[in-house]
Amino acid sequence: MLKLLETKPTNFYTFAFYNIENLFDIYDDELTRDDDFLPTAEKRWTVKRYKNKLRKLGFVISEIGKKQTNTHPALVGLAEVENADVIKDLITSKHLNEIDYSFVHYDSPDERGIDVALLYDKTRFKVAHSKSYSIELFNEKEEIDYTRDILLVSGLFEGRELHVIVNHWPSRRNGNTETNHKRMIASQKVVDIISEIKSKNTEAKIIIMGDFNDNPNDESVEHLVKSHGLFNPMETLISNDRGTTSHNKEWNLFDQFIFTHNFFERRKNSLRFVNANIFDEDFLKLYDGKYKGTPYRTYVGKRYKGGYSDHFPVYLVLKIKH
Repeated sequence: MLKLLETKPTNFYTFAFYNIENLFDIYDDELTRDDDFLPTAEKRWTVKRYKNKLRKLGFVISEIGKKQTNTHPALVGLAEVENADVIKDLITSKHLNEIDYSFVHYDSPDERGIDVALLYDKTRFKVAHSKSYSIELFNEKEEIDYTRDILLVSGLFEGRELHVIVNHWPSRRNGNTETNHKRMIASQKVVDIISEIKSKNTEAKIIIMGDFNDNPNDESVEHLVKSHGLFNPMETLISNDRGTTSHNKEWNLFDQFIFTHNFFERRKNSLRFVNANIFDEDFLKLYDGKYKGTPYRTYVGKRYKGGYSDHFPVYLVLKIKH
């Protein structure tokens, strides 16, 4: 007698976020500082290396959450994409080309020319509105300090209203304390965006995702969570031996999901939270050496390693209870 294969129900969905570490094309953009990512640069960013990265990233994205949902992610937030062309190349690459992905992206004024974007499965999500929000920062000379915009995408997910906010907050490159105020400004901007959404619908379902360059217990993230009584499922995931990115042999969980409490409601046919996790499968890690277990990167400094990214992706599993 043949044993029937168990199939997972189709009402489970993965939402993912992935900082994909400098997805640049090989062409020079005169308006941004992309000179490192050219075939003639010291990094020797060639067509072959670019295509290898696309193929690897496409495989990762196709696998996120698959063990729980048996399918590809319905929504994927991205950080560190150079332009719309690299996103088109990504969604038409080997492991994603049969998925009906489209995307929302705006060019931001970031000096390095990297932006955020949202991929979405057109069979699941219908975009109704999108908007890019700039963060006003100034340096010590009172000059504008350009950074990544915040992306809002609103629409219908399986016919249900949903708002997604994608972030890549200012980095800690010049020191955590010295740059904290920049992330506080970004945090307040998201608070304002949520207020704007709730002014039209107090019961709006909102998911905030991104690389916050801060951990769940840092001031900027806590400010955001407390401002609208949000929930951060990533708080329980950070530990001394697990995170999404590693620096000086210390783990950080900068990549997070935060959302409104109505994802816990038990109403029939509502979109509900199941769990959240880090997608840190072994193939994404260095398998030996002193950095064993940390993300297998594309570059370390100017040295090409041929890996995926310096961040692990994170994901939510949601379900619709029929």
